[in-house]
Amino acid sequence: MGFRFSRRINIGKGLGLNVSTSGITPSLRTKFGSINTKGFLIKTGISGTSYRGSFGKSGGCILVIMIELILAFLLNI
Repeated sequence: MGFRFSRRINIGKGLGLNVSTSGITPSLRTKFGSINTKGFLIKTGISGTSYRGSFGKSGGCILVIMIELILAFLLNI
């Protein structure tokens, strides 16, 4: 197993910058999970269990971000 470094810098209201050895990526955290340019993480509600996926070259990031923002908006009303 190799050495891994990562650090999150909070910008505010769920927005942040992830700094790692492979670069800097923006991310968005909500109560359902988190999304960044490399993939997404969905919380399952079971402690210590989650689903992590990555985006292919098809640009699915925009679709997932839109779905998550709509769900967050609808559940906060």
